[in-house]
Amino acid sequence: MAKDPGAFLTIGEVSEKLGVAQHILRYWETKFYQLRPLQRAGNRRYYRPDDVALAATINRLLNEEGYTVKGAVKALKDGTVEPAAPAETPAPAIDVAALKSIRDRLAAAIS
Repeated sequence: MAKDPGAFLTIGEVSEKLGVAQHILRYWETKFYQLRPLQRAGNRRYYRPDDVALAATINRLLNEEGYTVKGAVKALKDGTVEPAAPAETPAPAIDVAALKSIRDRLAAAIS
């Protein structure tokens, strides 16, 4: 079962998605101040969609466009390169008839 596009991703999932080793992602966190995934218990990292988009941009700059780390940091800081937009999160499908049915059953249970 695939995760929702807006779901947080673990460092392993981001690593697999970008084709970059986990230790590289951790290194990028030390060099790119903008890349700050959530850290929970045990320092487990959870990347938000914006974090994943930024990591993808960093990966593109370093591994496809030939930037140095210093050059990529400067480009992102100066705004000459914008981070990629996060993946669009589709609006959840709402079954209005089902919601009305639930409302009616709750109202009947209360009265």
